[in-house]
Amino acid sequence: MRLLGVLLLSVLGGSAAWAAPEAKDYRLNPGDVIEVSVWREDDLRQELRVLPDGSITFPLVGRIEVAGLQVSDVASAISEKLEQYIPEPNVSVVIAGIEGNVVYVLGKVLKPGPVVMSGPLTVLQVLSLAGGLDKFADEDAIKVVRNRSGAQETLLIAYTDLITARDMSTNMQLQAGDTLVVP
Repeated sequence: MRLLGVLLLSVLGGSAAWAAPEAKDYRLNPGDVIEVSVWREDDLRQELRVLPDGSITFPLVGRIEVAGLQVSDVASAISEKLEQYIPEPNVSVVIAGIEGNVVYVLGKVLKPGPVVMSGPLTVLQVLSLAGGLDKFADEDAIKVVRNRSGAQETLLIAYTDLITARDMSTNMQLQAGDTLVVP
């Protein structure tokens, strides 16, 4: 069984590094839902969705940029701003929903649409979740469209090499907001 696991890892183009990340490593995305509470301050318990601009608004604190931050960083930022109103505030931030951790699959797959990533996913894994390619898909023109610092970047996928395990280099781990296009 161990050999089968190693074989699957090599066929899927990875190592154990694509195992589910620990919660402490997760970085918030627009659309995610967090629950913020302050110990002994029941009026300050809030469930908040990260807005499209990457911010939340919390009572007494106002607007805070949270996209790209870990929950511990968000708790620290809220705590720091609350200190002027509450002595030594104990702030807890918990991820209540990861709806912002999504990639999109467009084109000639059996189930196009958004895919919520509950852990790291590669190109092949997302194509599998989308039901695979339909019979009219152009295997040699699949690409990932990624937004990097406000600019769109196109990454070509060598699907034939992936599916035959000749070259797994384009079986990249997808990032929140990526769009996988299958013409």
